Amino acid sequence: MIIVSAKRKFAIARAYIKEGKGVVKINSVPIEFYEPLLARVRIMEPLILAGEEYVSKVDIKVRVNGGGFMGKADAARTAIAKALVEYFNDERLKNLFISYDPWLLKSDIRKKEQRKSPTSKARKHYQTSYR
Repeated sequence: MIIVSAKRKFAIARAYIKEGKGVVKINSVPIEFYEPLLARVRIMEPLILAGEEYVSKVDIKVRVNGGGFMGKADAARTAIAKALVEYFNDERLKNLFISYDPWLLKSDIRKKEQRKSPTSKARKHYQTSYR
């Protein structure tokens, strides 16, 4: 069993990959029933790219917490892609993921900038009159 983690904004995903029959679960929910649809499609990108010859040989379980639903989806897809590359140790698969999207194999931890006190946004300030 191989354990891989990935982050996106405030979401942290851990993917557990082992030999199996091609079962993929996100937080104990099968990938076919994961909602919303946009997040499910985003999570399935590395599985579709890798193809049936890779995915059908392993079981993948992903635990995701923190952040919103798209942050969770991006963290999960990165964790799945990293797990597949590490499990199969295949250079062709790694190059395929990098050519499709470089963020598939590296975590994107950029976060929203914190809001400062007297204003409504992170960098917005009140206009000052000098005359």
